[in-house]
Amino acid sequence: MQIKAILFDIDGTLVDTNDMHVLAWEEAFATVGASFDRQVIHDQIGKGTDMLVPTLLPDADEEQQQKLGDTHGAIFKAKYLETAKPFAQAHDLLAHAHGLGQQVVLASSASEAELDHYIDLLEARDLIAATTSSDDVEQTKPAPDIFATALKKLPGIDPAEVIVVGDTPYDIEAAAKCGIAAIAVRSGKFNDEQLHAAGAIALYDDVAALLADYATSPLGR
Repeated sequence: MQIKAILFDIDGTLVDTNDMHVLAWEEAFATVGASFDRQVIHDQIGKGTDMLVPTLLPDADEEQQQKLGDTHGAIFKAKYLETAKPFAQAHDLLAHAHGLGQQVVLASSASEAELDHYIDLLEARDLIAATTSSDDVEQTKPAPDIFATALKKLPGIDPAEVIVVGDTPYDIEAAAKCGIAAIAVRSGKFNDEQLHAAGAIALYDDVAALLADYATSPLGR
């Protein structure tokens, strides 16, 4: 079946930010006297505050979770957001899909403000059909809300005509809950075993590799 829409994750997929988020979360947790190995934090990247904080600090109440999320967001914005760079050919991949008539959607656990920054960074404002962010949903990935909300913005398109492109197991799990297949890229630094176990239908090193193989990838078949 021809793919009519592609839901792209951003952090770790289109923009090289995962390590930055690890450092921002490390600093945020330090404000409450909590310390974790960076790999432990990295393995939760891709989730929003509502999913990440309870995993690492299960005793934190909702107010504490929100405060930690706000602290992380402030640190990330102050120290890292302006230096974040798109991965090579990220814009070209979006432009290629758009040029083929496929609807391009940015569907991220990032905040609306971060998402808006990334749209400009990727020079994608004229390429995208819709967006969803953590501000639009009750729960972030791996809950299905972000992709389910995106689907509602694509009337007349069946989940079987959609593919997610993401870098974390949480992207893939969230997609599956919506009946959407997912391609994984390794640029977010999750290992192949984790991505396969989550259900990725194909793996590529990064978006440049996916673009190079577009015609024979699940996006172009």
